Formats: sequence, structure tokens, C-alpha cells
Amino acid sequence: MDEELERIRAKRLEEIKQRIMIPPSDHGGILVANQDNYQSVIREYPNLIIDFWAPWCGPCRMLTPVIEQLSADYTGRIQFAKCNTDENQQIAYQFGISAIPSLFFYQNGTIIHRISGVLPKEQLNYHIKTVYQL
Repeated sequence: MDEELERIRAKRLEEIKQRIMIPPSDHGGILVANQDNYQSVIREYPNLIIDFWAPWCGPCRMLTPVIEQLSADYTGRIQFAKCNTDENQQIAYQFGISAIPSLFFYQNGTIIHRISGVLPKEQLNYHIKTVYQL
């Protein structure tokens, strides 16, 4: 009985560790930010842009390929992450996100710029270069 309890405990601990780790997404180098790893993500990357989105949101789906392109363009300089607001409602509430998609620009763990809505790649590029002085 003690062995079984220890096996269950070890399995549960491993599941928790996996949730807390910063998982890569299916979108190249774009991370998945969630309730369990959000603070780690913003501490880990000095220049970070988080895309707050939801699966049912048409404009969010329109923005996805643009974010993927920008992530590739700024590899090594800016890290991109996505946070599903349906699955992470507490984060959305905490930051007052009332419209999606919303992009939060972080520098050294501090929000320095926000954008709501879909913008063309050129305009997002302008914001990125201006905000991060690139």
C-alpha cells in the first residue's frame, strides 16, 4: 500500500512539474503562457510579447500567422507567447483584458505597451521597433 501511494505521489509530482514548465507551442518558437507558468515566462524573457487570444475568436485566428512571422523575424531578440483567455480567465481578469486579440509588450517583467485588435504586420512591426527601440 505504501509503495502504491508513493508511486501515485511521484506520478502526480511529475504531472505538476510538466504543467509548470514553459511548454513550446506548435507554432515554432512561440511559447504557451498559462496560469501555472505565466510569472516564469515574464521573468525568463527580457523582451516578450504575449498574444491573448481564444479559439472561437476570428480576429485572433487572423493574427496567428502574423505573430508566427514576427516571431521568426525577431528570433533571439524578442520572445513571443500565446495565452488562451478561455483557459486562463484569471489572468485575463487580472490584466483587465476585455477585447481580444490583445498584445502585451513586456520588458524585464514589466508591461510597457498594449495593443488590442488586429493590425497588419507592417504596423505591428512599427510598434515593435518603436517600443523596443530596434
